[in-house]
Amino acid sequence: MRRVVVTGIGAISALGLDRVALWEALRSGRSGIGPVEGVRLDGLTAKVGAQVKGYDPAAHFDLKRLDLLDRFTQFALLAAREAVTDAGLKSGLGSRTAVVLGAGMAGKLTEDEAYHQLYALGQQRFSPFIIPKSMPSAATSHVTMEFGITGPGLTISTACAASTHAVGYALSLLRGGAADVALAGGSEASFSYACLKSWEAMRVMAPDTCRPFSADRKGMVLGEGAAILVLETAEGAARRGARVYAEIAGFGMSSDAGHITQPSEDGAARAMQAALDDASLGPEDIGYINAHGTGTPSNDLTETRAIRRVFGPHADRLVVSSTKSMHGHALGAAGALEAAATVLALDKGILPPTANFTTPGEGCDLDYAPNAARPAEVEAALSNSFAFGGLNAVLSVRRWRST
Repeated sequence: MRRVVVTGIGAISALGLDRVALWEALRSGRSGIGPVEGVRLDGLTAKVGAQVKGYDPAAHFDLKRLDLLDRFTQFALLAAREAVTDAGLKSGLGSRTAVVLGAGMAGKLTEDEAYHQLYALGQQRFSPFIIPKSMPSAATSHVTMEFGITGPGLTISTACAASTHAVGYALSLLRGGAADVALAGGSEASFSYACLKSWEAMRVMAPDTCRPFSADRKGMVLGEGAAILVLETAEGAARRGARVYAEIAGFGMSSDAGHITQPSEDGAARAMQAALDDASLGPEDIGYINAHGTGTPSNDLTETRAIRRVFGPHADRLVVSSTKSMHGHALGAAGALEAAATVLALDKGILPPTANFTTPGEGCDLDYAPNAARPAEVEAALSNSFAFGGLNAVLSVRRWRST
């Protein structure tokens, strides 16, 4: 079976406009959560978010082209450009390259604006670009066009596990020989009044900040952004002398087949165990877990219990952190941002913290790296994503060793 490695990373998030800004914020424990800007807020109790700040679309795209690009597609293109450049690849990547991206809400900003024009303003004439601009596969299509990629291209939409599923599917394509290179990750941009009202109606939104695993946690904080990894076969990367960040060693999936919103300890545990098995890793090989860690009462306790079930006594020797405490819950992009954080953590030898941590919540009894990054040479790690609807995805990431 062909080994698959990460040779490029691109990111845009509330922590900054590239992967360097993302990593510097993660290692320093700096949160990008703050008051929501540029969105109507009347009637909302949760008025904080992890928004991308300082971003000017016109600085990156021709104004005519922007008519075709929803914000989530813009983010995907920026992350893809950075990842391709970081990997030392060129455009015209051809038929042996795949693009697999995840999206949860996708082009909601475009849809919301169209609905406002129709129902509130009574407008009857619309742009012919609304559908191609808002469709979930738009980001994938534009990335293929940007780089001349004619290999497999698809979008996965499994709520907040979407981009973890995307990386896992890309891993399968490379292992199986359907492609030699893949751009894999996800993108999301859903800060609109309607989206905020909809999330708030679920009573899962924190009014202040995201405090995963803390006793006073009050819920999730919405985020936005994108992250894309360049995956290559180890042979291909070696042939062209590419720098390798880490190896994507395994992937596990499960379905809860239970509740549409409540997480399942069983489902989470099965996905983590599957990721270990696929990578031929034992529990004792893992030193770090980038947790799903949403900051909701039910997720954090359930995830902690699932980790203890899979890892047994070794759970007390793990470092577990939730980077959502800094970049927010970016929904369909969350898993990609967290995969990037996990890969960088292994490469740099520094484990990012759980920011905003106060005191451990009841039943949350692991080492959550509270508020400060932890220098550690970890050989292998997991990146967890447990989505609404009980769709779970976990990546095993291994520190790169060529032999």
